[in-house]
Amino acid sequence: MKNSDKRTLNHPDILDSAAAMALALRLATNSRWLPPPNPSVGCVLTDPHGRWLGQGHTQRAGGPHAEIMALRDATERGHSVAGATAYVTLEPCSHQGRTGPCCDALIAAGIQKVVASIADPNPQVASRGFARLRAAGVEVQIGPGAAESRELNIGFFSRMIRNTPWVRLKVAASLDGKTALDNGASQWITAEPARTDGHAWRARACAVLTGIGTVLEDNPRLDVRLVAPPRQPHLVVVDSRLETPLDARLFIAGRSLCIYAAVPNDAKKAALEARGATVIYLPGPTPETSRKVDLAAMLRDLARREVNELHVEAGFKLNGSLVREGLVDEFLVYLAPKLMGQGRGMANFGPLAELAQAVPLAFRSSEMIGPDLRVLARIAGRDQF
Repeated sequence: MKNSDKRTLNHPDILDSAAAMALALRLATNSRWLPPPNPSVGCVLTDPHGRWLGQGHTQRAGGPHAEIMALRDATERGHSVAGATAYVTLEPCSHQGRTGPCCDALIAAGIQKVVASIADPNPQVASRGFARLRAAGVEVQIGPGAAESRELNIGFFSRMIRNTPWVRLKVAASLDGKTALDNGASQWITAEPARTDGHAWRARACAVLTGIGTVLEDNPRLDVRLVAPPRQPHLVVVDSRLETPLDARLFIAGRSLCIYAAVPNDAKKAALEARGATVIYLPGPTPETSRKVDLAAMLRDLARREVNELHVEAGFKLNGSLVREGLVDEFLVYLAPKLMGQGRGMANFGPLAELAQAVPLAFRSSEMIGPDLRVLARIAGRDQF
Protein backbone atom coordinates (compact mmCIF):
# COMPACT_ATOMS: atom_id res chain seq x y z
CA MET A 1 0.00 0.00 0.00
CA LYS A 2 1.21 3.47 -0.81
CA ASN A 3 0.56 6.60 1.18
CA SER A 4 -1.98 7.45 -1.52
CA ASP A 5 -4.51 5.35 0.40
CA LYS A 6 -5.10 8.56 2.37
CA ARG A 7 -7.59 9.45 -0.36
CA THR A 8 -9.72 6.44 0.56
CA LEU A 9 -9.87 7.25 4.28
CA ASN A 10 -12.65 9.77 4.76
CA HIS A 11 -12.26 12.28 7.54
CA PRO A 12 -13.98 15.49 8.64
CA ASP A 13 -12.18 18.77 8.06
CA ILE A 14 -12.12 19.36 11.82
CA LEU A 15 -10.84 16.56 14.05
CA ASP A 16 -10.92 16.40 17.82
CA SER A 17 -8.12 14.51 19.56
CA ALA A 18 -9.99 11.19 19.68
CA ALA A 19 -10.96 11.34 16.00
CA ALA A 20 -7.43 12.27 14.93
CA MET A 21 -5.91 9.33 16.80
CA ALA A 22 -8.61 6.98 15.49
CA LEU A 23 -7.70 8.04 11.95
CA ALA A 24 -3.99 7.50 12.65
CA LEU A 25 -4.73 4.00 13.96
CA ARG A 26 -6.83 3.28 10.88
CA LEU A 27 -3.95 4.35 8.64
CA ALA A 28 -1.60 2.03 10.53
CA THR A 29 -4.05 -0.87 10.39
CA ASN A 30 -4.82 -0.51 6.69
CA SER A 31 -1.11 -0.53 5.82
CA ARG A 32 -0.01 -3.35 8.13
CA TRP A 33 1.15 -5.65 5.27
CA LEU A 34 3.71 -3.08 4.15
CA PRO A 35 6.27 -2.09 6.83
CA PRO A 36 7.56 -5.32 8.47
CA PRO A 37 10.03 -5.72 10.05
CA ASN A 38 9.27 -2.10 11.00
CA PRO A 39 6.13 -1.50 13.06
CA SER A 40 2.90 -0.34 11.43
CA VAL A 41 2.46 3.32 12.32
CA GLY A 42 0.03 6.06 11.28
CA CYS A 43 0.33 9.81 11.68
CA VAL A 44 -2.21 12.64 11.34
CA LEU A 45 -1.42 16.37 11.48
CA THR A 46 -3.89 19.03 12.60
CA ASP A 47 -3.54 22.78 13.11
CA PRO A 48 -4.21 24.44 16.52
CA HIS A 49 -7.94 24.61 15.66
CA GLY A 50 -8.16 20.91 14.80
CA ARG A 51 -8.20 21.39 11.05
CA TRP A 52 -6.80 18.37 9.19
CA LEU A 53 -3.49 19.15 7.43
CA GLY A 54 -2.12 15.82 6.25
CA GLN A 55 -1.55 12.18 7.10
CA GLY A 56 0.68 9.23 6.33
CA HIS A 57 1.77 5.74 7.30
CA THR A 58 5.09 3.96 7.42
CA GLN A 59 6.32 2.66 4.08
CA ARG A 60 8.35 -0.45 3.27
CA ALA A 61 11.50 -1.07 5.33
CA GLY A 62 14.06 1.51 4.29
CA GLY A 63 11.35 3.94 3.19
CA PRO A 64 9.92 6.94 5.05
CA HIS A 65 8.15 6.56 8.37
CA ALA A 66 4.61 7.76 9.06
CA GLU A 67 5.67 11.17 10.38
CA ILE A 68 7.71 11.95 7.27
CA MET A 69 4.87 10.89 4.99
CA ALA A 70 2.41 13.09 6.90
CA LEU A 71 4.75 16.11 6.69
CA ARG A 72 5.17 15.52 2.96
CA ASP A 73 1.41 15.20 2.51
CA ALA A 74 0.77 18.50 4.26
CA THR A 75 3.46 20.24 2.19
CA GLU A 76 2.05 18.83 -1.06
CA ARG A 77 -1.34 20.25 -0.09
CA GLY A 78 0.15 23.68 0.60
CA HIS A 79 -0.41 23.55 4.36
CA SER A 80 2.01 25.01 6.89
CA VAL A 81 2.58 22.72 9.88
CA ALA A 82 4.16 25.34 12.13
CA GLY A 83 2.40 25.10 15.48
CA ALA A 84 0.57 21.91 14.43
CA THR A 85 -0.16 18.77 16.46
CA ALA A 86 1.06 15.38 15.29
CA TYR A 87 -1.03 12.35 16.29
CA VAL A 88 1.17 9.27 15.88
CA THR A 89 0.51 5.68 16.94
CA LEU A 90 4.05 5.00 18.16
CA GLU A 91 6.80 7.11 19.68
CA PRO A 92 8.72 9.00 16.95
CA CYS A 93 12.10 7.37 16.47
CA SER A 94 15.23 9.13 17.72
CA HIS A 95 17.97 7.03 16.16
CA GLN A 96 19.60 6.70 12.77
CA GLY A 97 18.48 3.38 11.34
CA ARG A 98 17.46 2.74 7.75
CA THR A 99 16.08 6.30 7.90
CA GLY A 100 16.80 9.41 9.94
CA PRO A 101 15.20 10.33 13.30
CA CYS A 102 11.54 11.28 12.93
CA CYS A 103 11.56 13.38 16.10
CA ASP A 104 14.17 15.67 14.52
CA ALA A 105 11.99 16.06 11.41
CA LEU A 106 8.98 17.02 13.55
CA ILE A 107 11.04 19.55 15.49
CA ALA A 108 12.48 21.07 12.31
CA ALA A 109 8.99 21.38 10.83
CA GLY A 110 7.77 23.42 13.81
CA ILE A 111 5.37 20.86 15.28
CA GLN A 112 4.16 22.22 18.61
CA LYS A 113 2.58 19.09 20.14
CA VAL A 114 2.95 15.34 19.69
CA VAL A 115 0.24 12.94 20.87
CA ALA A 116 1.62 9.38 20.76
CA SER A 117 -0.17 6.14 21.58
CA ILE A 118 2.71 4.29 23.19
CA ALA A 119 6.48 4.31 23.74
CA ASP A 120 8.63 2.45 21.23
CA PRO A 121 9.92 -0.83 22.80
CA ASN A 122 13.07 -0.68 20.65
CA PRO A 123 15.97 -0.20 23.10
CA GLN A 124 17.48 2.24 20.59
CA VAL A 125 14.44 4.49 21.06
CA ALA A 126 12.81 3.63 24.43
CA SER A 127 11.45 7.12 25.28
CA ARG A 128 14.49 8.92 23.86
CA GLY A 129 12.25 10.30 21.12
CA PHE A 130 9.91 11.78 23.71
CA ALA A 131 12.85 13.22 25.62
CA ARG A 132 14.29 14.87 22.51
CA LEU A 133 10.92 16.39 21.63
CA ARG A 134 10.44 17.79 25.12
CA ALA A 135 13.98 19.17 25.15
CA ALA A 136 13.11 21.12 21.99
CA GLY A 137 10.00 22.60 23.63
CA VAL A 138 7.47 20.26 22.01
CA GLU A 139 4.54 19.26 24.23
CA VAL A 140 4.21 15.48 24.47
CA GLN A 141 1.14 13.48 25.45
CA ILE A 142 1.29 9.67 25.69
CA GLY A 143 -1.44 7.09 25.93
CA PRO A 144 -4.42 7.50 23.56
CA GLY A 145 -4.81 4.33 21.51
CA ALA A 146 -2.06 2.48 23.37
CA ALA A 147 -3.80 -0.91 23.51
CA GLU A 148 -4.75 -0.79 19.82
CA SER A 149 -1.27 0.21 18.70
CA ARG A 150 0.42 -2.49 20.79
CA GLU A 151 -1.96 -5.17 19.53
CA LEU A 152 -1.42 -4.11 15.94
CA ASN A 153 2.33 -4.42 16.45
CA ILE A 154 2.41 -7.31 18.88
CA GLY A 155 5.09 -9.08 16.85
CA PHE A 156 7.36 -6.02 16.95
CA PHE A 157 6.82 -5.66 20.70
CA SER A 158 7.52 -9.39 21.16
CA ARG A 159 10.78 -9.20 19.23
CA MET A 160 11.97 -6.13 21.09
CA ILE A 161 10.96 -7.23 24.59
CA ARG A 162 11.11 -11.07 24.53
CA ASN A 163 13.72 -11.45 21.77
CA THR A 164 11.43 -13.93 19.98
CA PRO A 165 8.79 -13.50 17.30
CA TRP A 166 5.08 -13.66 18.06
CA VAL A 167 4.16 -17.20 16.99
CA ARG A 168 0.75 -17.72 15.43
CA LEU A 169 -0.21 -21.30 14.52
CA LYS A 170 -2.78 -21.56 11.73
CA VAL A 171 -4.93 -24.67 11.34
CA ALA A 172 -7.75 -25.62 8.98
CA ALA A 173 -9.82 -28.42 10.47
CA SER A 174 -13.16 -30.17 10.54
CA LEU A 175 -15.49 -29.48 13.45
CA ASP A 176 -14.13 -32.59 15.17
CA GLY A 177 -10.59 -31.24 14.94
CA LYS A 178 -9.16 -33.24 12.03
CA THR A 179 -6.70 -31.54 9.70
CA ALA A 180 -6.29 -34.44 7.26
CA LEU A 181 -7.41 -37.98 6.63
CA ASP A 182 -5.18 -40.81 7.82
CA ASN A 183 -3.74 -41.00 4.29
CA GLY A 184 -2.72 -37.32 4.46
CA ALA A 185 -5.43 -35.93 2.16
CA SER A 186 -6.35 -32.40 3.30
CA GLN A 187 -7.32 -30.40 0.20
CA TRP A 188 -9.68 -28.86 0.80
CA ILE A 189 -11.24 -29.04 4.26
CA THR A 190 -12.29 -25.38 4.32
CA ALA A 191 -13.88 -23.32 1.55
CA GLU A 192 -12.24 -20.73 -0.67
CA PRO A 193 -13.16 -17.68 1.49
CA ALA A 194 -11.28 -19.20 4.45
CA ARG A 195 -8.28 -19.97 2.26
CA THR A 196 -8.23 -16.39 1.00
CA ASP A 197 -8.51 -15.08 4.55
CA GLY A 198 -5.63 -17.35 5.54
CA HIS A 199 -3.47 -15.79 2.83
CA ALA A 200 -4.25 -12.35 4.27
CA TRP A 201 -2.90 -13.55 7.62
CA ARG A 202 0.19 -14.90 5.85
CA ALA A 203 0.68 -11.51 4.24
CA ARG A 204 0.89 -9.66 7.56
CA ALA A 205 3.59 -11.99 8.92
CA CYS A 206 7.31 -11.50 8.49
CA ALA A 207 7.80 -15.22 7.87
CA VAL A 208 5.85 -18.44 7.28
CA LEU A 209 7.10 -21.60 9.02
CA THR A 210 6.51 -25.18 7.96
CA GLY A 211 8.12 -28.57 8.49
CA ILE A 212 9.79 -31.05 6.21
CA GLY A 213 6.81 -33.40 6.51
CA THR A 214 4.57 -30.82 4.86
CA VAL A 215 7.21 -30.11 2.21
CA LEU A 216 7.53 -33.79 1.28
CA GLU A 217 3.80 -34.62 1.41
CA ASP A 218 2.26 -31.49 -0.16
CA ASN A 219 5.14 -29.79 -2.01
CA PRO A 220 3.58 -26.39 -1.15
CA ARG A 221 4.64 -22.92 -2.29
CA LEU A 222 3.47 -21.24 0.92
CA ASP A 223 3.54 -17.83 -0.70
CA VAL A 224 0.75 -15.25 -0.73
CA ARG A 225 -1.34 -15.62 -3.90
CA LEU A 226 -5.02 -15.18 -3.05
CA VAL A 227 -4.55 -11.56 -1.99
CA ALA A 228 -2.22 -8.95 -3.49
CA PRO A 229 0.53 -8.22 -0.94
CA PRO A 230 3.18 -5.51 -1.29
CA ARG A 231 5.82 -8.05 -0.26
CA GLN A 232 6.14 -11.82 0.21
CA PRO A 233 6.90 -13.10 3.71
CA HIS A 234 10.09 -15.08 4.21
CA LEU A 235 9.81 -18.86 4.38
CA VAL A 236 11.26 -20.99 7.18
CA VAL A 237 11.52 -24.80 7.07
CA VAL A 238 12.33 -27.11 9.97
CA ASP A 239 14.25 -29.92 8.27
CA SER A 240 16.41 -31.81 10.77
CA ARG A 241 18.12 -34.10 8.23
CA LEU A 242 18.14 -31.74 5.22
CA GLU A 243 15.65 -33.73 3.17
CA THR A 244 14.26 -30.72 1.27
CA PRO A 245 14.20 -31.63 -2.44
CA LEU A 246 16.21 -29.34 -4.68
CA ASP A 247 13.23 -29.08 -7.02
CA ALA A 248 10.69 -28.24 -4.30
CA ARG A 249 8.12 -25.61 -5.22
CA LEU A 250 9.06 -23.54 -2.19
CA PHE A 251 12.10 -22.16 -4.06
CA ILE A 252 10.70 -18.88 -5.35
CA ALA A 253 12.98 -16.29 -6.92
CA GLY A 254 13.59 -13.31 -4.69
CA ARG A 255 12.06 -14.85 -1.55
CA SER A 256 14.23 -15.41 1.51
CA LEU A 257 14.26 -19.09 2.56
CA CYS A 258 15.83 -20.29 5.81
CA ILE A 259 16.18 -24.02 6.47
CA TYR A 260 16.98 -25.11 10.04
CA ALA A 261 18.70 -28.48 10.37
CA ALA A 262 20.23 -30.59 13.13
CA VAL A 263 22.17 -33.39 11.41
CA PRO A 264 25.13 -32.08 9.37
CA ASN A 265 25.11 -32.80 5.66
CA ASP A 266 27.47 -30.28 4.12
CA ALA A 267 27.05 -31.53 0.55
CA LYS A 268 23.26 -31.09 0.71
CA LYS A 269 23.72 -27.79 2.52
CA ALA A 270 25.87 -26.49 -0.34
CA ALA A 271 23.32 -27.68 -2.91
CA LEU A 272 20.43 -26.00 -1.08
CA GLU A 273 22.37 -22.78 -0.70
CA ALA A 274 23.18 -22.89 -4.41
CA ARG A 275 19.40 -22.79 -4.90
CA GLY A 276 19.22 -19.63 -2.79
CA ALA A 277 18.43 -21.02 0.65
CA THR A 278 20.19 -20.19 3.90
CA VAL A 279 20.89 -23.32 5.94
CA ILE A 280 21.41 -23.01 9.71
CA TYR A 281 22.48 -25.91 11.92
CA LEU A 282 20.73 -25.71 15.31
CA PRO A 283 20.79 -29.17 16.93
CA GLY A 284 19.17 -29.78 20.29
CA PRO A 285 21.42 -29.24 23.32
CA THR A 286 21.38 -32.82 24.69
CA PRO A 287 22.33 -36.22 23.22
CA GLU A 288 18.64 -37.15 23.22
CA THR A 289 17.65 -34.05 21.24
CA SER A 290 20.76 -33.53 19.12
CA ARG A 291 19.13 -34.96 15.99
CA LYS A 292 16.21 -32.52 16.23
CA VAL A 293 16.22 -28.78 15.61
CA ASP A 294 16.31 -26.69 18.79
CA LEU A 295 13.02 -24.88 18.20
CA ALA A 296 13.47 -22.33 20.99
CA ALA A 297 16.91 -21.41 19.67
CA MET A 298 15.43 -21.15 16.18
CA LEU A 299 12.92 -18.55 17.39
CA ARG A 300 15.68 -16.51 18.98
CA ASP A 301 17.65 -16.70 15.73
CA LEU A 302 14.62 -15.59 13.73
CA ALA A 303 14.22 -12.59 16.03
CA ARG A 304 17.83 -11.64 15.28
CA ARG A 305 16.85 -11.86 11.61
CA GLU A 306 14.09 -9.28 12.28
CA VAL A 307 11.10 -11.61 12.21
CA ASN A 308 8.22 -10.03 14.14
CA GLU A 309 5.26 -12.33 13.46
CA LEU A 310 5.91 -15.98 12.61
CA HIS A 311 2.95 -17.63 10.88
CA VAL A 312 3.03 -21.43 11.29
CA GLU A 313 1.43 -23.71 8.68
CA ALA A 314 2.74 -27.16 9.47
CA GLY A 315 1.62 -30.70 10.19
CA PHE A 316 0.42 -32.17 13.47
CA LYS A 317 3.93 -33.37 14.47
CA LEU A 318 5.70 -29.99 14.26
CA ASN A 319 2.60 -28.27 15.62
CA GLY A 320 2.70 -30.66 18.57
CA SER A 321 6.38 -30.00 19.22
CA LEU A 322 5.81 -26.24 19.23
CA VAL A 323 2.86 -26.58 21.62
CA ARG A 324 4.65 -29.06 23.87
CA GLU A 325 7.64 -26.72 24.22
CA GLY A 326 5.41 -23.75 25.00
CA LEU A 327 6.47 -21.81 21.90
CA VAL A 328 3.06 -20.96 20.40
CA ASP A 329 1.44 -17.66 21.36
CA GLU A 330 -1.91 -17.93 19.61
CA PHE A 331 -3.95 -20.18 17.35
CA LEU A 332 -5.72 -19.15 14.16
CA VAL A 333 -8.22 -21.94 13.53
CA TYR A 334 -10.65 -22.32 10.64
CA LEU A 335 -13.35 -24.86 11.43
CA ALA A 336 -15.32 -26.38 8.56
CA PRO A 337 -18.93 -27.52 9.12
CA LYS A 338 -18.14 -31.19 8.60
CA LEU A 339 -17.06 -34.26 10.57
CA MET A 340 -14.17 -36.43 9.41
CA GLY A 341 -14.02 -39.09 12.07
CA GLN A 342 -10.62 -40.76 12.14
CA GLY A 343 -7.75 -38.69 10.84
CA ARG A 344 -4.87 -36.43 11.78
CA GLY A 345 -5.37 -33.91 14.56
CA MET A 346 -4.24 -30.32 15.00
CA ALA A 347 -1.21 -30.93 17.21
CA ASN A 348 0.33 -34.19 18.40
CA PHE A 349 1.39 -33.75 22.03
CA GLY A 350 0.68 -35.49 25.28
CA PRO A 351 -0.87 -37.72 26.48
CA LEU A 352 -1.87 -35.65 29.50
CA ALA A 353 -2.31 -37.33 32.84
CA GLU A 354 -5.02 -34.93 34.01
CA LEU A 355 -7.19 -32.14 32.63
CA ALA A 356 -5.29 -29.55 34.67
CA GLN A 357 -2.37 -30.06 32.27
CA ALA A 358 -4.40 -28.85 29.29
CA VAL A 359 -3.07 -25.78 27.50
CA PRO A 360 -5.14 -22.81 28.75
CA LEU A 361 -6.49 -20.53 26.03
CA ALA A 362 -8.43 -17.27 25.89
CA PHE A 363 -10.74 -16.73 22.93
CA ARG A 364 -9.95 -13.44 21.21
CA SER A 365 -12.49 -13.48 18.39
CA SER A 366 -14.77 -15.65 16.29
CA GLU A 367 -16.18 -14.82 12.88
CA MET A 368 -17.86 -16.59 9.99
CA ILE A 369 -15.65 -16.64 6.90
CA GLY A 370 -17.91 -17.93 4.17
CA PRO A 371 -19.33 -21.24 5.46
CA ASP A 372 -16.43 -21.75 7.90
CA LEU A 373 -15.83 -20.43 11.41
CA ARG A 374 -12.59 -18.57 12.16
CA VAL A 375 -11.49 -18.66 15.80
CA LEU A 376 -8.55 -16.73 17.20
CA ALA A 377 -7.43 -18.08 20.58
CA ARG A 378 -4.41 -16.95 22.58
CA ILE A 379 -2.41 -18.75 25.24
CA ALA A 380 -3.78 -17.27 28.44
CA GLY A 381 -1.58 -14.42 29.66
CA ARG A 382 0.95 -14.81 26.85
CA ASP A 383 0.63 -11.19 25.74
CA GLN A 384 1.61 -9.84 29.17
CA PHE A 385 5.19 -8.83 28.44
